[in-house]
Amino acid sequence: MALTSTIYRFDIDLADADRHVYESLALHVACHASESEEYLVARVLAYALEYTEGIAFTRGLSEPELPAIVIRDLTGALRSWIEIGAPDAARLHKACKVSPRVVVYMHRDPAQWLRALAGERIHRGDVLELYAIDRRLVGDLVARLDRRVSFALSVTDRELTVSIGTETLTGGVVRCLLD
Repeated sequence: MALTSTIYRFDIDLADADRHVYESLALHVACHASESEEYLVARVLAYALEYTEGIAFTRGLSEPELPAIVIRDLTGALRSWIEIGAPDAARLHKACKVSPRVVVYMHRDPAQWLRALAGERIHRGDVLELYAIDRRLVGDLVARLDRRVSFALSVTDRELTVSIGTETLTGGVVRCLLD
């Protein structure tokens, strides 16, 4: 019997002062049974942090050759390849060959993953954008996860403020560099 996905609905009032993006997002996000809730939350935060015209979630595990999120221009050409988690060097090498921009959002401690990538051959590895999302913030959002979630997300200097119900959660997004 095949594992099924669970659909989550996220209503996000986005105010990204860093990029001057102010939008109301209504997202229907499929979470495969083998996907962790931390990964799901990181994927939704990455979508909001990268939000622009042409952004889309891919089919995830159903399309393993694609990243979690893509940004395409009006002609359908790939503009950004956005991964979540800790992709291996071979996957990043491939991504950097097919996309002008490659971004990774990590939701776990990045130190071990960055050590594993050190010295690996990655095409245009110097232009990779690697970000670590505050693990406490991801955990706090997972603790409040429901099938339908509404929150306001403010971004200033890569600091995130999430207002969900009567609570306010905060955490940063830190840029990481390959050695």
